[in-house]
Amino acid sequence: MIRMALVGAGFIGSVHAANLAAHPDVDLVGIHDVDGSRATELASRHATRPLGPDDAFDSSGLDAVLIASSTDTHAAHLRRAAAAGLATLCEKPIDLDLDHAVEVVGEVGHTGLPMMVDFNRRFDRDYAEVARTVGSGEIGGVELVQMTTRGPALPPLDYIAVSGGQMRDQTVHFFDLARWITGEDPVSVFAAGSVFTDPRMIELGDVDTSVVALRMPSGALVQIDSARRIGYGYDERIEVLGSDGLVEAGRHQAGAVTRYRAGQVVGDGLHPGWFERVAPTYRAALDHFVSALETGAPIGPTLPEALKAQAIAEAATRSLRSGELEPIVYPVPAPAL
Repeated sequence: MIRMALVGAGFIGSVHAANLAAHPDVDLVGIHDVDGSRATELASRHATRPLGPDDAFDSSGLDAVLIASSTDTHAAHLRRAAAAGLATLCEKPIDLDLDHAVEVVGEVGHTGLPMMVDFNRRFDRDYAEVARTVGSGEIGGVELVQMTTRGPALPPLDYIAVSGGQMRDQTVHFFDLARWITGEDPVSVFAAGSVFTDPRMIELGDVDTSVVALRMPSGALVQIDSARRIGYGYDERIEVLGSDGLVEAGRHQAGAVTRYRAGQVVGDGLHPGWFERVAPTYRAALDHFVSALETGAPIGPTLPEALKAQAIAEAATRSLRSGELEPIVYPVPAPAL
């Protein structure tokens, strides 16, 4: 059994708590949150105990920690986990400030500890099959990739204000997928965006609808359209056009029932929200993390891979503001002295 602590008892923490408690190879030792009452309530729900900040990183009773706290605490918790010699599964991002994230990775990377960032879309069954198909060469060389990420409703503005913006918060998952599926690091990005929902988004310097174009070293092109608010549910899909064929991961409907009436065919719609669509990927990511700890297999996405996705998001954010094609510069974390 892998002895694990959970740090963070908010919404996503509650998702992880349920998965940890249900995992046959995990002993959920306890839950820590800056709000002690919230940790106590979540711990009681899953037959474990609340932990203080020291106990949550006590390697004498733990093998690993899952960091699902607020974004501004991820870097400090990663440092503490590394100092304690604990394997770590961390929600994205490492830190909203790329330079700070690079500094942290440089500090903790030398430990050789298994550390994974939860870009959970990699563990979507359909996207994994797209990646496998592309990697096998079945469709030839990649020439054009189309990606869609569209949510049903604009998140609260207080969330938007601290999210880092659409590129860093929403589209970044697909920057990671683009790298993973094509096996290439894009060299430049152009982004254009608009605001169609709340005009206060403009004051926050953000957009709710955008189109991003990435150019790969091979010449392949990736186009990603992102929307915060649509009127028909939650919509994600990926299409990869190769020199010898095409592979596609289509929309997920909430059900598979179609009703036929005179002059009318009615099918089930899409999932109402992002979580209903991607919930299984959180369980699959945890499975990968635990299995890697048990077998010594490679773990990922790694911290350096997460930095690359974040570097693309930074360049895309610059492009939104400049209206220009922007080069992507990938940071190299300096090893700790």
